[in-house]
Amino acid sequence: MTDLAIQVSALRKSFKATEVLKSVDLSVRRGEIFALLGSNGAGKTTTINILATLLKPDSGSASICGFDVLRQPVKVRENISLTGQFAAVDGLLTGRENLVLIARLRGVHSPHQTADMLLSRFGLSAAAQRRADSYSGGMTRRLDIAMSLVGTPAVIFLDEPTTGLDPEGRLEVWKTIKELADGGTTILLTTQQLEEAEQLADHIAILHGGSIIANGTLNELKQHFPPAKVEYIEKQPSLEDIFLAIIGQKGGK
Repeated sequence: MTDLAIQVSALRKSFKATEVLKSVDLSVRRGEIFALLGSNGAGKTTTINILATLLKPDSGSASICGFDVLRQPVKVRENISLTGQFAAVDGLLTGRENLVLIARLRGVHSPHQTADMLLSRFGLSAAAQRRADSYSGGMTRRLDIAMSLVGTPAVIFLDEPTTGLDPEGRLEVWKTIKELADGGTTILLTTQQLEEAEQLADHIAILHGGSIIANGTLNELKQHFPPAKVEYIEKQPSLEDIFLAIIGQKGGK
């Protein structure tokens, strides 16, 4: 079995006259957190939608857990879960009812037991019988991610998972993502928040103008940044410094 959970090669996608993805290549190892970093319109969500079989690429190839997204979409869907930018939680249902519903839709053998296990795992047991529209932003996002774990997918796509959350809610979600990766789940997340990628990711790819312009660990990306001038204290560059330096080096391509 290959160590790679996600493989993407020469992926291209255009919408009418606009080329959104220009030969994107990336690979994600099993059990790692991989951050796809980029500005609005860089092509992050398009990439996620292709990998989740919601869009077809114009050319190139992609596979999830060894299954081709074009030739074996059903197998791909059996191995993944997608959490979009906005929570797919039904506010009229309780937290437990949301989980039971998804478990039944996915054909899980014991939907109520699965719901109770996930509520406990995500610290939502005390709020299980409350309507989801009474949850805080952080609680709603945790419920959304819990729903994505029904059926124990090998790969989870998180498209800007902390959009709209306050700092407390963001920290709650970060903790959840780290725990999932520690449990062996492969996570590919998109984000515009440089701090988020810095805090969470094992590997970071910068998508800019439809292409991957840098890819590596945080320490590897630091090699793109000019050496620090040593005066009294050597200041290490933040990911924001590195991101802006790389974008500048590419001349806005």
